[in-house]
Amino acid sequence: MKTVHTCLLVLGITALAAQSKALGENWPGWRGPRGDGTSLETRVPTKWSGTDNVAWKTPLPGIGHSSPVVWGDRIFLTTAIAETKDRALLCLDRKTGRLLWQKTVLQAPWEAKHGENSYASSTPVTDGEKVFVTFLDGNEVVVAAYDFAGEQKWLARPGHFDSGWGFCHSPVIFEDNVLVACCGKTSGVLAALSRSDGQKVWSLEPKHPVQSFSVPLIMEMAGRMQMIVPGNKAITSYDPRDGKELWTVDGPSTEFIATPVFHAKAGLVLGASSWPTRFLVAIKPDGAGNVTASKVAWQTKEGAPYVPSPIAVGAYVLSSAFEGQKPLCCLEAATGKLLWQLEAAGLHHASPVTANGLVYFLNDDGVTHVVKAGPALELVSRNALGEKTYASPVISQGQIFLRGFNHLYCIGPAK
Repeated sequence: MKTVHTCLLVLGITALAAQSKALGENWPGWRGPRGDGTSLETRVPTKWSGTDNVAWKTPLPGIGHSSPVVWGDRIFLTTAIAETKDRALLCLDRKTGRLLWQKTVLQAPWEAKHGENSYASSTPVTDGEKVFVTFLDGNEVVVAAYDFAGEQKWLARPGHFDSGWGFCHSPVIFEDNVLVACCGKTSGVLAALSRSDGQKVWSLEPKHPVQSFSVPLIMEMAGRMQMIVPGNKAITSYDPRDGKELWTVDGPSTEFIATPVFHAKAGLVLGASSWPTRFLVAIKPDGAGNVTASKVAWQTKEGAPYVPSPIAVGAYVLSSAFEGQKPLCCLEAATGKLLWQLEAAGLHHASPVTANGLVYFLNDDGVTHVVKAGPALELVSRNALGEKTYASPVISQGQIFLRGFNHLYCIGPAK
């Protein structure tokens, strides 16, 4: 399985994987180096609190639900400043948590949003030289690039987006381009912009526009590079090099929030719809055209999340369900069979991450349940941060970074 969220990770060779396990990985964008929440590291903390096993804790200016991204000794994340209506990019020192610089990307009136959203919910992405961010200016999508010193290199407006629930569309990197997929109520844009200067390489308007917030998954599946975009009443695969549609599956519902994952062993794309009905759906990614009737392997409401993305580990897919007592769920990836649930785990906005066979589920109250992926429930630990959080966890070089409503925490040994 080969990923594409940074050009430096396209190699995917065994020696690089072994080095990543030993030395640790960067976490360059939404859901990490492979865009699916997985870490190759084996020495990751499993126990902490708001004070125990905390290398540092630093207050953050403004409000935002974006996850941090980590490259070397730098941490980047976005925020919104209420007093000035600034949407800003922050850079922190990884060793100390000290704020190194804060740059205003956009200053504009607030857009309409859902009460659980923020004005800085899109996670940045970096290629190790530039950091790319997305915000909304009225109904215009804004994509900007900064170097590690905080100098803006370019700013582009590739298209329009409209939604009463706000904006949350994280950029992703593929080869020489930055890609965004913004599906709005009546308008939207899928676009590839040059990393060097922000010029548009290709773009298209989504069919059947309906608001969705799913970040694309880009990787090699069924022998070809694919960009999976849930939204507009369908799950669709595109060629990320030119935007050509490869295949589509209708539904299983209307709107999407979660990012899909690819389960390589089962050979299935695992996606989740959010509204008005929540489903987990498994799709064989080797088709062409409309494959609703021929390539859907299974579909179930059990374990279907609302906001968080699912995660693939071993022979399993794990998710944080929305209904009932809000359980954590483990299903057999090949069949969709529900294997176990952890009840009363709390409501989740954060997407899970995995390392060393363990899955980290962070709930809205700041409690992380660490479970072992397997056919039977095995709860490894329950860790209370003591601060609410919607942002997803980040794993890098033996540390976990957790963004609360007011602080960024570095969990694990100090560097």
